[in-house]
Amino acid sequence: MENEKLAGHETAAESEEDNEREYELENMETEDLDEAMREALEAVERRQEAAGEPRGPGMGEADTEDVGGDLAVLQAELAELRDRSVRTLADFDNYRKRVARERREETRYATTDLAQDILAVLDNLERALDSEGSVEDLKQGVDLICKQLQRTLGRHGIQRVTALGEPFDPSVHEAVMRVEDADVNEPTVHDELQSGYTLHDRLLRPSMVKVAVPAVEPPQVDQPEEPETD
Repeated sequence: MENEKLAGHETAAESEEDNEREYELENMETEDLDEAMREALEAVERRQEAAGEPRGPGMGEADTEDVGGDLAVLQAELAELRDRSVRTLADFDNYRKRVARERREETRYATTDLAQDILAVLDNLERALDSEGSVEDLKQGVDLICKQLQRTLGRHGIQRVTALGEPFDPSVHEAVMRVEDADVNEPTVHDELQSGYTLHDRLLRPSMVKVAVPAVEPPQVDQPEEPETD
């Protein structure tokens, strides 16, 4: 059970990590664009400050040539950024498709281990049918196979709901019959008609039970007093 819980935590952690990666990839394009624009503008300002040239209106022909060169640099950087963004989006799309395909495969083959274990039980049932023996021998063989199946289900987290003699619990018991019993103080499962099962902490089906309830004594009716006669 501890291994199953650990596997569940690891699966949840992997799912959370995948969501974080998807979020990072979705925001990468905007962040790259903003960062490239900031770097390009800072580069232009540094060049102007290094040359001691004023920024703003009143620029001469040389200044215009410098601005044209800076603009060409910015255009080249933006073109490179667009190309990088296209590649990033393509990588993200491939990643999204791969994750979706892996999840479909996990869902499709999630019962592989259980199916392999149940096949062993089926083999024993077929052997029991092919065997020659008395009815008592066949009954003992089926009983052993039933216990094997219960152990197999238990290894995969499928447990039988405790019912007989337990206080009636509507969350796991389904009452189909009711009987009064003077020996009980609260509704109690008197008989189990069909077993219920849980998968880890989830109910697969409730137990169908007969419930014994405390007997209700009939109300006592006072008899009218007979009039005295002289």
